Amino acid sequence: MDKDNFSGEKALIDERRKKLEQLRNKGNAYGNSFKPENNAKDLHEKYGEFSKEELVEKKIKDISVAGRIVLKRVMGNASFATLRDSSGDIQIYVTKNNVEESVYEDFKTWDLGDIVGVSGTLFRTKTDELTIDVWDLEMITKSLRPMPEKFKGLTDIEARYRQRYLDLMTNTDTKEVFIKRTKIIDSMRKKMNDCGYLEVETPMMHPLAGGAVARPFITQHNALGQDLYLRIAPELYLKRLLVGGFERVFEINRSFRNEGLSTKHNPEFTMMEWYEAYASMQDQMDLTKDIILSAASAAGCDSKIEWGDTNINLSNFKQATLSELVIEHNKDISRNDLDNKKKLEEFLKNKKIKIEKNWGTGRMILEVFEETVEDKLIDPTFVTEYPVEVSPLSRRNTENPDYADRFELFIGGKEFANGFCELNDPDDQASRFEDQVAAKDSGDKEAMDYDHDYITALEHGMPPAVGVGMGVDRLVMLLTNQSSIRDVLLFPQLKS
Repeated sequence: MDKDNFSGEKALIDERRKKLEQLRNKGNAYGNSFKPENNAKDLHEKYGEFSKEELVEKKIKDISVAGRIVLKRVMGNASFATLRDSSGDIQIYVTKNNVEESVYEDFKTWDLGDIVGVSGTLFRTKTDELTIDVWDLEMITKSLRPMPEKFKGLTDIEARYRQRYLDLMTNTDTKEVFIKRTKIIDSMRKKMNDCGYLEVETPMMHPLAGGAVARPFITQHNALGQDLYLRIAPELYLKRLLVGGFERVFEINRSFRNEGLSTKHNPEFTMMEWYEAYASMQDQMDLTKDIILSAASAAGCDSKIEWGDTNINLSNFKQATLSELVIEHNKDISRNDLDNKKKLEEFLKNKKIKIEKNWGTGRMILEVFEETVEDKLIDPTFVTEYPVEVSPLSRRNTENPDYADRFELFIGGKEFANGFCELNDPDDQASRFEDQVAAKDSGDKEAMDYDHDYITALEHGMPPAVGVGMGVDRLVMLLTNQSSIRDVLLFPQLKS
Protein backbone atom coordinates (compact mmCIF):
# COMPACT_ATOMS: atom_id res chain seq x y z
CA MET A 1 0.00 0.00 0.00
CA ASP A 2 1.38 3.41 -0.97
CA LYS A 3 1.82 6.22 1.57
CA ASP A 4 -1.24 8.24 0.45
CA ASN A 5 -3.56 5.23 0.56
CA PHE A 6 -2.21 4.23 3.96
CA SER A 7 -2.80 7.67 5.43
CA GLY A 8 -6.27 7.83 3.88
CA GLU A 9 -7.26 4.45 5.30
CA LYS A 10 -5.85 5.41 8.72
CA ALA A 11 -8.02 8.52 8.75
CA LEU A 12 -11.10 6.43 7.95
CA ILE A 13 -10.28 3.94 10.69
CA ASP A 14 -9.73 6.75 13.19
CA GLU A 15 -13.11 8.22 12.27
CA ARG A 16 -14.80 4.85 12.71
CA ARG A 17 -13.12 4.35 16.07
CA LYS A 18 -14.66 7.60 17.25
CA LYS A 19 -18.07 6.26 16.23
CA LEU A 20 -17.27 3.03 18.06
CA GLU A 21 -16.56 4.94 21.25
CA GLN A 22 -19.90 6.69 20.96
CA LEU A 23 -21.60 3.33 20.54
CA ARG A 24 -19.71 1.92 23.53
CA ASN A 25 -20.92 4.85 25.64
CA LYS A 26 -24.49 3.98 24.63
CA GLY A 27 -23.84 0.30 25.39
CA ASN A 28 -24.67 -1.02 21.93
CA ALA A 29 -21.37 -1.46 20.03
CA TYR A 30 -21.49 -5.23 19.67
CA GLY A 31 -24.98 -6.47 20.30
CA ASN A 32 -25.93 -10.11 20.68
CA SER A 33 -29.68 -10.04 21.23
CA PHE A 34 -30.97 -9.70 17.66
CA LYS A 35 -32.14 -13.00 16.16
CA PRO A 36 -33.07 -12.82 12.47
CA GLU A 37 -36.05 -14.90 11.43
CA ASN A 38 -35.53 -14.50 7.66
CA ASN A 39 -32.78 -14.29 5.08
CA ALA A 40 -32.50 -12.44 1.78
CA LYS A 41 -32.71 -15.48 -0.48
CA ASP A 42 -35.84 -16.87 1.17
CA LEU A 43 -37.59 -13.50 0.97
CA HIS A 44 -36.86 -13.17 -2.74
CA GLU A 45 -37.89 -16.76 -3.45
CA LYS A 46 -41.12 -16.56 -1.42
CA TYR A 47 -42.25 -13.03 -2.25
CA GLY A 48 -40.24 -12.10 -5.33
CA GLU A 49 -43.21 -12.60 -7.68
CA PHE A 50 -45.69 -10.66 -5.53
CA SER A 51 -46.91 -7.39 -7.03
CA LYS A 52 -47.06 -4.12 -5.13
CA GLU A 53 -50.77 -4.59 -4.60
CA GLU A 54 -50.39 -8.18 -3.39
CA LEU A 55 -47.77 -7.15 -0.83
CA VAL A 56 -50.08 -4.38 0.46
CA GLU A 57 -53.00 -6.78 0.63
CA LYS A 58 -51.01 -9.56 2.36
CA LYS A 59 -49.47 -7.14 4.90
CA ILE A 60 -46.35 -9.27 5.33
CA LYS A 61 -45.12 -7.96 8.69
CA ASP A 62 -42.60 -9.10 11.27
CA ILE A 63 -39.86 -9.65 8.72
CA SER A 64 -36.44 -9.60 10.38
CA VAL A 65 -33.02 -9.92 8.76
CA ALA A 66 -29.42 -9.25 9.77
CA GLY A 67 -26.62 -8.40 7.42
CA ARG A 68 -23.76 -6.15 6.40
CA ILE A 69 -24.47 -2.71 4.89
CA VAL A 70 -23.00 -2.83 1.38
CA LEU A 71 -24.84 0.15 -0.16
CA LYS A 72 -26.40 3.23 1.44
CA ARG A 73 -28.25 6.33 0.23
CA VAL A 74 -29.22 9.00 2.78
CA MET A 75 -31.91 11.41 1.57
CA GLY A 76 -32.88 13.70 4.43
CA ASN A 77 -35.73 12.08 6.33
CA ALA A 78 -35.58 8.80 4.43
CA SER A 79 -32.74 6.47 3.49
CA PHE A 80 -32.20 3.33 1.47
CA ALA A 81 -29.58 0.70 2.17
CA THR A 82 -28.72 -2.78 0.97
CA LEU A 83 -27.99 -5.52 3.49
CA ARG A 84 -25.99 -8.60 2.56
CA ASP A 85 -26.34 -11.81 4.56
CA SER A 86 -24.99 -15.28 3.81
CA SER A 87 -27.73 -15.91 1.23
CA GLY A 88 -27.73 -12.66 -0.76
CA ASP A 89 -28.87 -9.01 -0.73
CA ILE A 90 -32.08 -7.28 0.36
CA GLN A 91 -32.93 -3.59 0.26
CA ILE A 92 -34.17 -1.74 3.34
CA TYR A 93 -36.02 1.58 3.67
CA VAL A 94 -35.51 3.62 6.84
CA THR A 95 -37.49 6.78 7.60
CA LYS A 96 -37.68 9.20 10.48
CA ASN A 97 -41.45 8.56 10.62
CA ASN A 98 -41.11 4.80 11.30
CA VAL A 99 -38.20 4.69 13.75
CA GLU A 100 -37.20 6.87 16.66
CA GLU A 101 -35.58 10.11 15.59
CA SER A 102 -32.42 9.41 17.61
CA VAL A 103 -32.11 5.95 16.04
CA TYR A 104 -32.53 7.41 12.57
CA GLU A 105 -29.88 10.06 13.21
CA ASP A 106 -27.52 7.33 14.40
CA PHE A 107 -28.30 5.23 11.32
CA LYS A 108 -27.27 8.07 9.01
CA THR A 109 -23.77 7.90 10.52
CA TRP A 110 -23.41 4.13 10.16
CA ASP A 111 -20.83 2.96 7.65
CA LEU A 112 -20.58 0.46 4.83
CA GLY A 113 -19.44 -2.79 6.38
CA ASP A 114 -21.42 -2.37 9.61
CA ILE A 115 -23.55 -5.39 10.51
CA VAL A 116 -27.11 -4.41 11.50
CA GLY A 117 -30.41 -6.05 12.30
CA VAL A 118 -33.75 -4.76 11.00
CA SER A 119 -37.42 -5.63 11.40
CA GLY A 120 -40.24 -4.41 9.22
CA THR A 121 -42.82 -4.95 6.51
CA LEU A 122 -42.29 -5.98 2.89
CA PHE A 123 -43.24 -3.64 0.05
CA ARG A 124 -42.14 -2.68 -3.45
CA THR A 125 -40.56 0.65 -4.31
CA LYS A 126 -41.41 2.82 -7.31
CA THR A 127 -38.63 0.99 -9.16
CA ASP A 128 -40.34 -2.31 -8.27
CA GLU A 129 -37.60 -3.56 -5.93
CA LEU A 130 -38.58 -5.84 -3.04
CA THR A 131 -37.78 -3.85 0.09
CA ILE A 132 -38.19 -3.98 3.87
CA ASP A 133 -39.95 -0.92 5.33
CA VAL A 134 -38.06 -0.78 8.62
CA TRP A 135 -39.78 -0.06 11.91
CA ASP A 136 -36.94 -1.29 14.13
CA LEU A 137 -33.17 -1.50 13.62
CA GLU A 138 -30.08 -1.90 15.72
CA MET A 139 -26.33 -1.96 15.40
CA ILE A 140 -24.93 -5.47 15.83
CA THR A 141 -21.25 -5.11 14.91
CA LYS A 142 -19.34 -1.90 14.17
CA SER A 143 -16.90 -2.27 11.26
CA LEU A 144 -13.62 -0.44 11.88
CA ARG A 145 -12.09 -0.94 8.45
CA PRO A 146 -13.59 0.18 5.15
CA MET A 147 -14.81 -2.37 2.63
CA PRO A 148 -13.15 -2.65 -0.80
CA GLU A 149 -14.54 -0.25 -3.39
CA LYS A 150 -18.15 -1.12 -4.04
CA PHE A 151 -17.86 -1.15 -7.83
CA LYS A 152 -14.44 -2.83 -8.18
CA GLY A 153 -14.67 -5.26 -5.28
CA LEU A 154 -11.47 -7.02 -4.25
CA THR A 155 -9.66 -7.36 -7.55
CA ASP A 156 -6.06 -8.02 -6.45
CA ILE A 157 -5.59 -11.80 -6.79
CA GLU A 158 -3.03 -12.08 -4.00
CA ALA A 159 -5.23 -10.08 -1.63
CA ARG A 160 -8.22 -12.28 -2.47
CA TYR A 161 -6.31 -15.35 -1.28
CA ARG A 162 -4.71 -13.74 1.77
CA GLN A 163 -7.88 -11.98 2.90
CA ARG A 164 -10.50 -14.47 1.80
CA TYR A 165 -13.02 -12.89 4.19
CA LEU A 166 -12.96 -9.72 2.08
CA ASP A 167 -13.20 -11.75 -1.13
CA LEU A 168 -16.29 -13.56 0.18
CA MET A 169 -17.73 -10.29 1.48
CA THR A 170 -17.55 -8.52 -1.87
CA ASN A 171 -17.39 -11.13 -4.66
CA THR A 172 -20.58 -13.15 -4.98
CA ASP A 173 -18.95 -15.40 -7.63
CA THR A 174 -16.35 -16.49 -5.09
CA LYS A 175 -19.01 -17.35 -2.54
CA GLU A 176 -20.88 -19.40 -5.17
CA VAL A 177 -17.75 -21.47 -5.90
CA PHE A 178 -17.47 -22.53 -2.27
CA ILE A 179 -21.17 -23.22 -1.96
CA LYS A 180 -20.82 -25.53 -4.97
CA ARG A 181 -17.74 -27.13 -3.41
CA THR A 182 -19.82 -28.13 -0.39
CA LYS A 183 -22.59 -29.47 -2.63
CA ILE A 184 -20.05 -31.51 -4.62
CA ILE A 185 -18.55 -33.08 -1.48
CA ASP A 186 -22.03 -33.76 -0.10
CA SER A 187 -22.95 -35.56 -3.34
CA MET A 188 -19.78 -37.68 -3.15
CA ARG A 189 -20.51 -38.67 0.43
CA LYS A 190 -24.14 -39.47 -0.43
CA LYS A 191 -23.10 -41.65 -3.36
CA MET A 192 -20.74 -43.67 -1.15
CA ASN A 193 -23.34 -44.03 1.59
CA ASP A 194 -25.96 -45.12 -0.95
CA CYS A 195 -23.51 -47.78 -2.22
CA GLY A 196 -23.06 -49.23 1.26
CA TYR A 197 -19.62 -47.81 2.09
CA LEU A 198 -18.67 -47.00 5.69
CA GLU A 199 -17.10 -43.59 6.25
CA VAL A 200 -14.05 -43.80 8.54
CA GLU A 201 -11.27 -41.60 9.93
CA THR A 202 -7.61 -42.63 9.92
CA PRO A 203 -4.53 -40.94 11.43
CA MET A 204 -3.09 -37.79 9.91
CA MET A 205 0.27 -38.29 11.62
CA HIS A 206 2.13 -41.42 10.55
CA PRO A 207 5.24 -43.07 12.01
CA LEU A 208 6.32 -43.92 8.44
CA ALA A 209 5.92 -42.09 5.14
CA GLY A 210 3.81 -44.33 2.94
CA GLY A 211 0.66 -44.79 0.91
CA ALA A 212 1.93 -42.86 -2.11
CA VAL A 213 5.12 -41.80 -3.85
CA ALA A 214 5.66 -38.25 -2.59
CA ARG A 215 7.91 -36.19 -0.35
CA PRO A 216 6.43 -35.92 3.15
CA PHE A 217 6.28 -33.18 5.76
CA ILE A 218 8.10 -34.16 8.95
CA THR A 219 7.06 -33.09 12.43
CA GLN A 220 8.21 -33.93 15.97
CA HIS A 221 6.17 -35.57 18.70
CA ASN A 222 7.74 -34.27 21.90
CA ALA A 223 6.16 -36.74 24.30
CA LEU A 224 7.13 -39.76 22.19
CA GLY A 225 10.50 -38.28 21.24
CA GLN A 226 10.16 -39.32 17.60
CA ASP A 227 9.60 -37.93 14.14
CA LEU A 228 6.16 -38.28 12.57
CA TYR A 229 5.05 -37.66 8.99
CA LEU A 230 1.97 -35.75 7.94
CA ARG A 231 -0.25 -38.04 5.92
CA ILE A 232 0.70 -38.42 2.26
CA ALA A 233 -2.30 -40.68 1.72
CA PRO A 234 -4.59 -42.77 3.96
CA GLU A 235 -4.14 -45.89 1.85
CA LEU A 236 -2.21 -48.23 4.14
CA TYR A 237 -4.52 -47.57 7.08
CA LEU A 238 -7.68 -48.01 5.03
CA LYS A 239 -6.39 -51.35 3.77
CA ARG A 240 -5.69 -52.43 7.33
CA LEU A 241 -9.44 -52.01 7.81
CA LEU A 242 -10.02 -54.49 4.96
CA VAL A 243 -7.89 -56.96 6.91
CA GLY A 244 -10.02 -56.22 9.97
CA GLY A 245 -13.24 -57.14 8.16
CA PHE A 246 -14.66 -53.86 6.83
CA GLU A 247 -15.31 -54.67 3.18
CA ARG A 248 -16.38 -51.22 1.94
CA VAL A 249 -14.71 -48.15 3.46
CA PHE A 250 -14.08 -44.57 2.37
CA GLU A 251 -12.52 -41.43 3.78
CA ILE A 252 -12.76 -37.81 2.66
CA ASN A 253 -9.34 -36.85 3.88
CA ARG A 254 -6.80 -34.07 4.16
CA SER A 255 -3.38 -35.12 2.91
CA PHE A 256 -0.05 -33.32 2.74
CA ARG A 257 2.83 -33.45 0.27
CA ASN A 258 5.98 -31.39 0.63
CA GLU A 259 6.10 -30.29 -2.97
CA GLY A 260 6.06 -27.04 -4.92
CA LEU A 261 3.30 -24.45 -5.01
CA SER A 262 1.48 -23.87 -8.28
CA THR A 263 -1.93 -23.24 -9.76
CA LYS A 264 -2.38 -27.04 -9.80
CA HIS A 265 -0.81 -28.08 -6.48
CA ASN A 266 -1.24 -27.07 -2.87
CA PRO A 267 0.78 -28.84 -0.15
CA GLU A 268 -2.43 -29.47 1.79
CA PHE A 269 -5.27 -30.95 -0.25
CA THR A 270 -8.49 -32.97 -0.06
CA MET A 271 -9.00 -36.46 -1.50
CA MET A 272 -11.66 -39.09 -1.31
CA GLU A 273 -10.22 -42.57 -1.09
CA TRP A 274 -12.24 -45.77 -0.99
CA TYR A 275 -11.76 -49.55 -0.98
CA GLU A 276 -14.06 -52.42 -1.76
CA ALA A 277 -13.30 -56.10 -1.20
CA TYR A 278 -14.16 -58.61 -3.94
CA ALA A 279 -14.71 -55.85 -6.51
CA SER A 280 -13.34 -55.64 -10.04
CA MET A 281 -11.52 -52.75 -11.67
CA GLN A 282 -14.48 -52.29 -13.99
CA ASP A 283 -16.79 -52.04 -10.97
CA GLN A 284 -14.71 -49.18 -9.63
CA MET A 285 -14.36 -47.40 -12.96
CA ASP A 286 -18.16 -47.47 -13.19
CA LEU A 287 -18.48 -46.10 -9.64
CA THR A 288 -15.89 -43.39 -10.36
CA LYS A 289 -17.92 -42.31 -13.39
CA ASP A 290 -21.13 -42.24 -11.31
CA ILE A 291 -19.48 -40.14 -8.58
CA ILE A 292 -18.35 -37.54 -11.11
CA LEU A 293 -21.72 -37.37 -12.87
CA SER A 294 -23.51 -37.01 -9.51
CA ALA A 295 -21.10 -34.25 -8.49
CA ALA A 296 -21.67 -32.48 -11.80
CA SER A 297 -25.42 -32.58 -11.24
CA ALA A 298 -24.98 -31.23 -7.69
CA ALA A 299 -22.93 -28.34 -9.08
CA GLY A 300 -25.61 -27.55 -11.65
CA CYS A 301 -23.51 -28.65 -14.65
CA ASP A 302 -24.75 -30.06 -17.94
CA SER A 303 -22.98 -32.96 -19.62
CA LYS A 304 -21.07 -30.52 -21.84
CA ILE A 305 -18.93 -28.14 -19.79
CA GLU A 306 -16.14 -25.63 -20.28
CA TRP A 307 -12.88 -25.69 -18.35
CA GLY A 308 -10.95 -22.62 -19.36
CA ASP A 309 -10.64 -22.80 -23.15
CA THR A 310 -11.39 -26.53 -23.23
CA ASN A 311 -14.77 -28.06 -24.08
CA ILE A 312 -15.43 -31.34 -22.28
CA ASN A 313 -18.20 -33.87 -22.81
CA LEU A 314 -18.89 -35.65 -19.52
CA SER A 315 -21.19 -38.10 -21.27
CA ASN A 316 -18.30 -39.42 -23.37
CA PHE A 317 -16.22 -41.66 -21.08
CA LYS A 318 -13.48 -43.64 -22.87
CA GLN A 319 -11.07 -46.43 -21.90
CA ALA A 320 -7.62 -47.41 -23.28
CA THR A 321 -4.34 -48.94 -22.07
CA LEU A 322 -1.34 -46.75 -21.36
CA SER A 323 0.71 -48.53 -24.05
CA GLU A 324 -2.03 -48.09 -26.66
CA LEU A 325 -2.16 -44.35 -25.98
CA VAL A 326 1.64 -43.96 -26.08
CA ILE A 327 1.77 -45.68 -29.48
CA GLU A 328 -1.28 -43.77 -30.78
CA HIS A 329 0.19 -40.37 -29.95
CA ASN A 330 3.82 -41.14 -30.87
CA LYS A 331 4.10 -42.48 -34.42
CA ASP A 332 7.87 -43.07 -34.03
CA ILE A 333 7.33 -45.57 -31.18
CA SER A 334 6.34 -49.16 -31.94
CA ARG A 335 4.95 -51.83 -29.63
CA ASN A 336 8.35 -53.57 -29.56
CA ASP A 337 10.06 -50.31 -28.53
CA LEU A 338 8.19 -50.36 -25.23
CA ASP A 339 10.33 -53.29 -24.09
CA ASN A 340 13.60 -51.77 -25.38
CA LYS A 341 15.33 -49.67 -22.74
CA LYS A 342 17.85 -48.24 -25.22
CA LYS A 343 15.13 -47.13 -27.65
CA LEU A 344 13.18 -45.46 -24.86
CA GLU A 345 16.31 -43.69 -23.61
CA GLU A 346 16.95 -42.31 -27.09
CA PHE A 347 13.36 -41.13 -27.42
CA LEU A 348 13.43 -39.34 -24.06
CA LYS A 349 16.80 -37.72 -24.78
CA ASN A 350 15.46 -36.42 -28.09
CA LYS A 351 12.56 -34.93 -26.14
CA LYS A 352 15.13 -33.35 -23.75
CA ILE A 353 13.67 -35.29 -20.83
CA LYS A 354 16.09 -35.98 -17.99
CA ILE A 355 16.55 -39.69 -17.27
CA GLU A 356 17.45 -41.00 -13.82
CA LYS A 357 19.92 -43.89 -13.72
CA ASN A 358 17.59 -46.08 -11.66
CA TRP A 359 14.71 -45.90 -14.17
CA GLY A 360 13.55 -49.10 -15.82
CA THR A 361 11.46 -49.33 -18.98
CA GLY A 362 8.23 -48.97 -16.95
CA ARG A 363 9.21 -45.59 -15.55
CA MET A 364 10.36 -44.45 -19.00
CA ILE A 365 7.06 -45.45 -20.62
CA LEU A 366 5.21 -43.49 -17.96
CA GLU A 367 7.44 -40.48 -18.60
CA VAL A 368 6.67 -40.67 -22.34
CA PHE A 369 2.97 -40.84 -21.51
CA GLU A 370 3.10 -37.84 -19.17
CA GLU A 371 5.08 -35.74 -21.64
CA THR A 372 3.28 -36.57 -24.88
CA VAL A 373 -0.17 -37.99 -24.17
CA GLU A 374 -1.65 -36.80 -20.89
CA ASP A 375 -2.62 -33.27 -21.94
CA LYS A 376 -4.42 -34.63 -25.03
CA LEU A 377 -6.96 -36.66 -23.03
CA ILE A 378 -9.78 -34.11 -22.98
CA ASP A 379 -13.00 -36.10 -22.63
CA PRO A 380 -13.00 -38.45 -19.61
CA THR A 381 -10.57 -41.28 -20.31
CA PHE A 382 -9.74 -44.27 -18.12
CA VAL A 383 -6.11 -45.32 -18.74
CA THR A 384 -5.30 -48.91 -17.72
CA GLU A 385 -2.32 -51.32 -17.52
CA TYR A 386 0.38 -49.29 -15.80
CA PRO A 387 3.90 -50.74 -15.37
CA VAL A 388 4.44 -52.43 -12.01
CA GLU A 389 7.60 -50.35 -11.58
CA VAL A 390 5.49 -47.21 -11.05
CA SER A 391 2.72 -48.98 -9.14
CA PRO A 392 4.34 -50.24 -5.91
CA LEU A 393 1.05 -51.04 -4.15
CA SER A 394 -0.86 -52.56 -7.08
CA ARG A 395 -1.60 -56.20 -7.84
CA ARG A 396 0.28 -57.61 -10.84
CA ASN A 397 -1.76 -58.50 -13.89
CA THR A 398 -2.19 -62.27 -14.06
CA GLU A 399 -1.55 -62.49 -17.81
CA ASN A 400 1.29 -59.94 -17.94
CA PRO A 401 3.12 -59.60 -14.59
CA ASP A 402 5.13 -56.58 -15.81
CA TYR A 403 1.90 -54.56 -15.67
CA ALA A 404 -0.39 -53.74 -12.76
CA ASP A 405 -4.17 -53.95 -12.64
CA ARG A 406 -4.44 -50.19 -12.31
CA PHE A 407 -6.35 -47.32 -13.90
CA GLU A 408 -6.16 -43.54 -13.87
CA LEU A 409 -8.89 -41.18 -15.00
CA PHE A 410 -7.97 -38.11 -17.05
CA ILE A 411 -10.28 -35.20 -17.88
CA GLY A 412 -9.22 -32.04 -19.64
CA GLY A 413 -5.65 -33.33 -19.80
CA LYS A 414 -5.41 -33.70 -16.00
CA GLU A 415 -5.48 -36.71 -13.68
CA PHE A 416 -8.61 -36.98 -11.52
CA ALA A 417 -8.53 -40.46 -10.03
CA ASN A 418 -6.12 -43.34 -9.48
CA GLY A 419 -7.37 -46.87 -8.80
CA PHE A 420 -6.01 -50.37 -8.76
CA CYS A 421 -6.49 -53.92 -7.64
CA GLU A 422 -4.74 -53.98 -4.31
CA LEU A 423 -1.66 -56.06 -3.74
CA ASN A 424 -2.52 -58.57 -1.02
CA ASP A 425 0.46 -60.92 -1.41
CA PRO A 426 2.65 -60.09 1.63
CA ASP A 427 5.84 -61.43 0.04
CA ASP A 428 5.33 -59.46 -3.18
CA GLN A 429 4.53 -56.35 -1.17
CA ALA A 430 7.62 -56.84 1.00
CA SER A 431 9.76 -57.12 -2.13
CA ARG A 432 8.36 -53.88 -3.50
CA PHE A 433 8.91 -52.09 -0.20
CA GLU A 434 12.54 -53.23 -0.43
CA ASP A 435 12.74 -51.73 -3.92
CA GLN A 436 11.34 -48.47 -2.56
CA VAL A 437 13.91 -48.45 0.27
CA ALA A 438 16.69 -49.01 -2.28
CA ALA A 439 15.36 -46.11 -4.35
CA LYS A 440 15.29 -43.88 -1.25
CA ASP A 441 18.88 -44.89 -0.42
CA SER A 442 19.81 -43.90 -3.98
CA GLY A 443 18.48 -40.40 -3.39
CA ASP A 444 14.78 -40.65 -4.27
CA LYS A 445 13.16 -38.45 -1.60
CA GLU A 446 9.67 -39.47 -2.72
CA ALA A 447 10.17 -43.22 -2.25
CA MET A 448 8.27 -45.06 0.52
CA ASP A 449 9.56 -46.52 3.76
CA TYR A 450 9.32 -50.21 4.59
CA ASP A 451 6.15 -50.64 6.65
CA HIS A 452 6.68 -53.80 8.74
CA ASP A 453 3.30 -53.55 10.48
CA TYR A 454 1.50 -53.34 7.15
CA ILE A 455 3.28 -56.50 6.00
CA THR A 456 2.20 -58.17 9.25
CA ALA A 457 -1.39 -57.12 8.53
CA LEU A 458 -1.19 -58.64 5.03
CA GLU A 459 0.19 -61.87 6.52
CA HIS A 460 -3.09 -62.17 8.43
CA GLY A 461 -4.87 -62.09 5.08
CA MET A 462 -6.46 -59.21 3.15
CA PRO A 463 -9.28 -60.08 0.76
CA PRO A 464 -8.87 -59.13 -2.90
CA ALA A 465 -9.95 -55.53 -3.27
CA VAL A 466 -9.89 -52.47 -5.49
CA GLY A 467 -9.06 -49.04 -4.12
CA VAL A 468 -9.49 -45.60 -5.68
CA GLY A 469 -8.26 -42.12 -4.78
CA MET A 470 -9.93 -39.05 -6.27
CA GLY A 471 -8.74 -35.46 -5.96
CA VAL A 472 -11.61 -33.39 -4.58
CA ASP A 473 -9.99 -29.99 -5.19
CA ARG A 474 -9.37 -30.72 -8.87
CA LEU A 475 -12.93 -32.02 -9.31
CA VAL A 476 -14.24 -28.77 -7.85
CA MET A 477 -11.98 -26.83 -10.24
CA LEU A 478 -13.46 -28.73 -13.17
CA LEU A 479 -17.10 -28.31 -12.14
CA THR A 480 -16.78 -24.60 -11.25
CA ASN A 481 -14.56 -23.73 -14.24
CA GLN A 482 -11.61 -22.52 -12.18
CA SER A 483 -8.06 -22.57 -13.57
CA SER A 484 -6.22 -22.37 -10.24
CA ILE A 485 -6.51 -24.66 -7.24
CA ARG A 486 -6.23 -21.54 -5.06
CA ASP A 487 -9.65 -20.46 -6.29
CA VAL A 488 -11.31 -23.54 -4.78
CA LEU A 489 -9.44 -23.50 -1.45
CA LEU A 490 -10.72 -21.09 1.16
CA PHE A 491 -7.25 -20.48 2.54
CA PRO A 492 -4.55 -21.63 0.09
CA GLN A 493 -0.90 -21.82 1.09
CA LEU A 494 1.05 -18.76 -0.07
CA LYS A 495 4.60 -17.56 0.19
CA SER A 496 5.01 -15.19 3.12
